[in-house]
Amino acid sequence: MSHEDAVVKMPKKFKVIASTKDSKLTIIENSNDKIYGVQFHPEVTHTENGQQIFKNFLFLICKIKKKWNIKFEKKRLINEIRETVKNDRVICALSGGVDSSVVALLINKAIKKNLICIMVDTGLMRKEEFKYTFKIFKNKYKLNVKLINASNLFISKLKNISNPEKKRKIIGNLFIKIFEREAKKYKKIKFLAQGTLYPDIIESRSASGSKTSKIKSHHNVGGLPKNMNFKLIEPLKEFFKDEVRILGKSLGLIKSINFKHPFPGPGLGIRIIGNITLEKIKILQEADHIYINELIKNNLYDKIWQAYAALLSIKTVGVMGDSRTYENICLLRAVTSEDGMTADYYHFEKNFIDQISNMIVNNVKGINRVVYDITSKPPGTIELE
Repeated sequence: MSHEDAVVKMPKKFKVIASTKDSKLTIIENSNDKIYGVQFHPEVTHTENGQQIFKNFLFLICKIKKKWNIKFEKKRLINEIRETVKNDRVICALSGGVDSSVVALLINKAIKKNLICIMVDTGLMRKEEFKYTFKIFKNKYKLNVKLINASNLFISKLKNISNPEKKRKIIGNLFIKIFEREAKKYKKIKFLAQGTLYPDIIESRSASGSKTSKIKSHHNVGGLPKNMNFKLIEPLKEFFKDEVRILGKSLGLIKSINFKHPFPGPGLGIRIIGNITLEKIKILQEADHIYINELIKNNLYDKIWQAYAALLSIKTVGVMGDSRTYENICLLRAVTSEDGMTADYYHFEKNFIDQISNMIVNNVKGINRVVYDITSKPPGTIELE
């Protein structure tokens, strides 16, 4: 198929029920034993009627009952957390994104006073977003939350680091060191809670054990040190993003957080390609701020799964007024998706792209060129690094 590999020999007792020009054995079946095989990905957004294929298999062939409901899942997760933690305490890595926010509210329902939330300002967050989120959790949800400004530490440790895997490892290690340091100030903390989702695990861990089939480390999966002094609690590790949002709504999470676009744990650290500097961070924060605000103003934000600005590692020549410039390229990304596993780029109207490009170049010193990424996933990932 698109991977340029195919099954060419039919097993016994099977017959072909679908073919394509490039793959004779696209779908095969053994109707007696009810075994079916496909040579494509029914789950990806690019496959027409892919969900219907799953529904037919699950509900018509396997006769599975539709029993999944959010009330049961919420109750199950709360009970599992109580049974795991017992009388110990949990420290929760709260970023303010939907995943960690849902985890914090879920654990708070389960153990209340035994939850301590830590918000670590890495200096790699979006402009003006972190303190606003901190106030919401402190004042609206009454969580025991502490804000730690560690921006100088993170930025110094990332100096001259351009490899994306190294960035993720450094950020993951620093998070754990900060949490372990904070845990020493309290008694009976044995657990670290994180908003790890199923797609994070899929991309970070090879299903076959092969080192080559891992796509990238997520700082909360492959980026964690092996010798940390916590046991992990990851209530959402079998959930996809759409399911997390349903759970968040049932927990009373406000819409502005529950439907916030996904934001990576390493933050702008993996949206600045190459070396990270304070100057680059400030440039990217300004460009990203303009982009996201314009999406909201033009009623586009909720139509998009994830959007962000990134700073590329090359500079180009431009003209501002009558002067020559040699500045950074800003890449804009916007994708549509259902679960983050596959994605397609969002088709903006030309007028909007023109408007955003002009606004960023004219208002953000340090950028003289804007490009738009039209790569789907696969072959690209949603994030650049």
